[in-house]
Amino acid sequence: MQTDHGREHQGRDQPDNVRPFPIPTRIPVFPLPNIVLFPKTYLPLHIFEPRYRTMISDAAMSGQCIGMALLKDGWETDYYGHPPVFSMGCVGRLASVQPLADGRSNILLQGLERFEIEREWYDNAYREATISVAVRGTEASLDLSVRQRLFTILESYLRSRDDAPTWQEFFRKEVSDEIFVNTLSTYLECTPLEKQFLLEADSLHQQARRLSDLIEFMMHDRSDAKGWG
Repeated sequence: MQTDHGREHQGRDQPDNVRPFPIPTRIPVFPLPNIVLFPKTYLPLHIFEPRYRTMISDAAMSGQCIGMALLKDGWETDYYGHPPVFSMGCVGRLASVQPLADGRSNILLQGLERFEIEREWYDNAYREATISVAVRGTEASLDLSVRQRLFTILESYLRSRDDAPTWQEFFRKEVSDEIFVNTLSTYLECTPLEKQFLLEADSLHQQARRLSDLIEFMMHDRSDAKGWG
């Protein structure tokens, strides 16, 4: 278990005429305590545990997909067993696999769609699950009022940070609202549970509203901390 969370792949879009990648109904599940994958984002990972080396090898030969799922609290006591995970995760396509000489590998996942776990399987060293894809619908853009509130709050948040210039790609006009919201959900410095809360939103609009509320809370929390300092 290890991640190499990077920003180099943020904001990638796909042409509208690209056929959706086929998602198997049974996929390997990669549970992590600190990572939530979102659709239409990219996630680099470093794979070194033997069971997950096998998982990547198997997935590369069949289906090309793995499910990223967040471990629930208390996972430490049963990490090498089957600790519980949240039932909703995101399917990742193996966009690239770079084998290393010692058996480890660096992979790049492309987030496809959210999924719900229907049944878990433990036939292999790694966990598998029968899943149902949780597609939100056809909405691809935000209502103007929802979008404006999110951008206004985000701009205020960025002005309070030293690394604001590194976030400028979020504001490129050609980036769709869906990619913008999911990429912001990925890189916002909030807790894994808060990211899970964003992933589980019923719609893009609800996710954007939750993002706005979360950023606003983070700004107030930072302001209160400075006041007590």
